Amino acid sequence: MIDSHCHLDAAEFDTDRDAVYMRAQAEGVRGIVIPAVERANFGAVASLCRGYEMCHPAYGIHPMYVARAEEGDLIAVREILQRETAVAVGELGLDFFIPDPDVTRQTHFFVEQLKIARDFDLPVILHVRKSIDSILRELRKFKVRGGIAHAFNGSRQQAEEFIKLGFKLGFGGAMTWARALKIRELAATLPLEAIVLETDSPDIPPEWLGNDGRNEPGELPRIAAVLAELRGVSVSDVIVQTTLNTEVALKLPWRLQVSDDSVRK
Repeated sequence: MIDSHCHLDAAEFDTDRDAVYMRAQAEGVRGIVIPAVERANFGAVASLCRGYEMCHPAYGIHPMYVARAEEGDLIAVREILQRETAVAVGELGLDFFIPDPDVTRQTHFFVEQLKIARDFDLPVILHVRKSIDSILRELRKFKVRGGIAHAFNGSRQQAEEFIKLGFKLGFGGAMTWARALKIRELAATLPLEAIVLETDSPDIPPEWLGNDGRNEPGELPRIAAVLAELRGVSVSDVIVQTTLNTEVALKLPWRLQVSDDSVRK
């Protein structure tokens, strides 16, 4: 399994990060993608990914951090991509859920990072909260090699538009809540080859951890089991296909060798 979105560098893991990593390994997780959120944590993400073999970085400026970002931070994204091997540019995007979002500023940093991803031929990891139509509009103008729409919570029509543009859709803890009817319906009915698994650790905890629980990548097998139950397929089918999907979506340094016959679409 691959956790396609995990903030293992977050302060919530400072006291037991090694244990969290080892639990993930014990649960069968073999890859963890760690997206940076601002220039200030580029170094921490790079260091962590050098120290933990199955962790792989993405570098970008999260829309919730653009208020304190500077133009020089965009240069810093380019510079670290020249120095470090990354699987994507991200986490980038738009967030119109926060109070009084500066749409113009967010859009500027989003578009400039799309240009960076295009220049480096890298996919992108997108933050799309309450902003999907605006994001799709920019993606049609500034075409990149695809990537992942993280924590997808849009309509089926919006999902299909992302898929047309070469994107996979991230599903994680939110899908496990019984009340999340729309997300669960999408998870059950979208093509399995369009879905990747994620935790967004330490955030978006699954139902069994409660609203205040700390999420971690070791929860991924149970999240996969929920997706399998929703779709009426085996957990192994979900694991194989979503792992392959993540490898297709991102510029990962390894590939899962699997025949078409072994994957149930």
